[in-house]
Amino acid sequence: MAYILGLIVVGLLFLSLHYFTELDHKQKVITSSIVLAIILSAIAFNAYSNSQRDNMMLVVTKFNQGKTVSCDGVDVNSSLYDLSTGTFTFIGKDNTPNYGQMISASSCK
Repeated sequence: MAYILGLIVVGLLFLSLHYFTELDHKQKVITSSIVLAIILSAIAFNAYSNSQRDNMMLVVTKFNQGKTVSCDGVDVNSSLYDLSTGTFTFIGKDNTPNYGQMISASSCK
């Protein structure tokens, strides 16, 4: 729905450039290209951010199910690490070899 609303706004911008400005054709093309590039960049960033978030939530779900996840070559499981839900960081438990080690869930697969 947001994409449709965005396309309507862009369409209205193009109409206003066409009918209500004194820009020549080259300036209109440049302005339209810049606006289109900004919008496409925002869409690409949003898609990338969503895929990263989905991957991180999948890792957290696996950890909460008691499975072992791999984070930069380190095996992380619930017997060695605790999960900080505020920052989605795995923190080594007391009396383990990984005590105090912090690993971000975003670096896991």
